[in-house]
Amino acid sequence: MRVRKLTLAAMALAAGLSLTACQNDGGTDETSAPPAASAPSSSDGGSGSTGSDQEGGQDSAGKTPNGTGGADGTGEDGTAAAKCRTDELEITAADATVDGDTEGTVAVDLKNGGGRACTLAGYAGVDLKTNTGSLSAERTGEQAPPIVLEDGENVTFGITYPINNTGGSGVRITGLVVTPPNETKSVTLDWPGGASLPASDSPGSPVKVGPMGSAGQGG
Repeated sequence: MRVRKLTLAAMALAAGLSLTACQNDGGTDETSAPPAASAPSSSDGGSGSTGSDQEGGQDSAGKTPNGTGGADGTGEDGTAAAKCRTDELEITAADATVDGDTEGTVAVDLKNGGGRACTLAGYAGVDLKTNTGSLSAERTGEQAPPIVLEDGENVTFGITYPINNTGGSGVRITGLVVTPPNETKSVTLDWPGGASLPASDSPGSPVKVGPMGSAGQGG
């Protein structure tokens, strides 16, 4: 009987140790599983959020200090449209002064003939050639959002200047030089406006230039 009791006791002790081991194994699995699953989730989320912020910062910083758009626009087909090059544009100028206006106006038209969509943003450079030297136009300060031109489309901006009603010869205008936004190559055109500007000793330029689209946009 004593031997049987010892055997039963040994069996009970073994069963208890086995149950304890199973419980310890289950606790170890439950404790270690969450950290293994949460680490990749936290890492992925942080990386995605940072990437989005960086891209947004680049878009905001993509504009140059002079207000012209450095970021490309999008054409009708959804693809990015690079900036318009001078050689792709047909640039013309016409007198747009209305009778009774206190200022003269010249409308400069830029037509996309490059065979692809392109973007114009901001202000063109405008210089008047005169008998006393070159006279640069000052920007009006209006906002200048990017304009995407499909092939064959055009956009127009305005130049305003004081009309010479003094009766004197004033400053004689001999030509118009236009440089598209973000370009260094210029085109020289005949000046279609008034023949001269009134002589003035005031500082600054009396000639003003508006942004792309400031004189209407055609198709």
